[in-house]
Amino acid sequence: MRTARLRSVALAATLIVLVALGGCAPPERKSDTGAAATATSAADFGGMDALVAAAKAEGELNVIALPPGWANYGTIIARFSEKYGIKVNSTLPDANSQEEINAAVQLRGKSAAPDVFDLGQAVTLANVDKFAPYRVATFDDIMDKLKDPEGRWVADYGGFMSIGYDSAKVPAVTAVDDLLKPEFKGRVALNGDPTQAGAGFSGVLMAAVANGGSADDIAPGVDFFARLNAAGNFLPVDPTPATIEAGQTPVVIDWNYLNGEESKKLPSWRIFVPNDAAVAGYYFQAINADAPHPAAARLWQEFIFSDEGQNLLAHSGVRPVRADVMMMAGTLDRKAFETMVTIDGPITIPTQAQTDAAARYLVDNWAKAVG
Repeated sequence: MRTARLRSVALAATLIVLVALGGCAPPERKSDTGAAATATSAADFGGMDALVAAAKAEGELNVIALPPGWANYGTIIARFSEKYGIKVNSTLPDANSQEEINAAVQLRGKSAAPDVFDLGQAVTLANVDKFAPYRVATFDDIMDKLKDPEGRWVADYGGFMSIGYDSAKVPAVTAVDDLLKPEFKGRVALNGDPTQAGAGFSGVLMAAVANGGSADDIAPGVDFFARLNAAGNFLPVDPTPATIEAGQTPVVIDWNYLNGEESKKLPSWRIFVPNDAAVAGYYFQAINADAPHPAAARLWQEFIFSDEGQNLLAHSGVRPVRADVMMMAGTLDRKAFETMVTIDGPITIPTQAQTDAAARYLVDNWAKAVG
C-alpha cells in the first residue's frame, strides 16, 4: 500500500532521507542535458532507437514515490531496467504527491532530483509549469480529458474506491453504511487524511455518494465519517500492509488495486466496490522540466504508455488508460483484464472544479468531524 498517499511528512524529513541515501548532499548535475531536455516526442531524437541510445548514454533514471506493491511498480521498474540497461534510482516510496513536487523544487539542479512523477489530479493540475511537454507514441489513444494537449501530464492508470475487510474478523460488507454497525467498532481505517491524500479524499466522496451526495456535494460524506467516529467505529490509523496483516486495521477504505494487493497476502481479505457509489480516480505521469536524465525520463514515459507497460500496470488490478484501445486491438493481456473491476451503474469522476470546491469544504470541516 502506498503509504505515501496516506500521510503528510514534513519536507525537512524528506530531504534528510534523500541526503542519507546518498551519504551526503546531492551533487550538482555535472553536465548540460542538451537537446533531450526540450524534446517533445521521440521524433525530436530521430526516432525511438535514437531515444533509447540517448537514454542508455545517461545510464540512470530517478523515480520517486513508487512503492513496489503500488500498481505493480516493482515489476515495472525491474523490467525497464533490464530491458534498457538503465539503473533506476527509486527514492522515498512513502512520499505523497505534494512531497514529490517539494523534493523536485528543493533538489532542482541536483543529480538526485526526480526525473519523473506519478501524481494525483489536484497536485498535477496545480504544478503544470513544472512539467516538460512530451507526447508519447501512443498519445492519440488517450482521451482528451485525461491528458494535457502538449503532454505535460497524462493519466496512466485509474481505479475504484473500495472497502477492503478481513472476513475472519468482521461481517461481510455489502453497503457503505454497513460500516456504521456495532460489529465494526474501532475497525474502520481510511487511507489518509482527505485534506492531503487522494485516496482519503475519494473515500469521503464515496461515502458522500452513498448517502445522497455527489461530486458537487461532499458534505454527506463528512457527515458519514462524523457518525462513524461518534459510533467509535472510525480508526484514526493510516493503514499499511503491516497493520492489515497484524489485524490492527481489519477494514480499510482504499483504492481497489491496493486492497487487491492485500488479498494476495491475507486469504480472508475481501474487497467491496459499491455499484451505487462507484468513485473512480486516475493518477498522472509527468516529466520534471528540470530532469537530470531527460532522455531516460522520456523513455520511461514511452515504456509506461506502451502495450507492455500498460499490461504490467493492469496486472495489479488498476485500469490502464489505454485499456479500451488495447482490448479492441487484442493487445490487452487476458489475465490482466480479468483483474479489472466492472461497474454496473453510474461512475463518479470529479472534475478539477468539483475537487477544488470539495477540498475547501474538507479543510473547513474534516477535523471537526473526526476530531
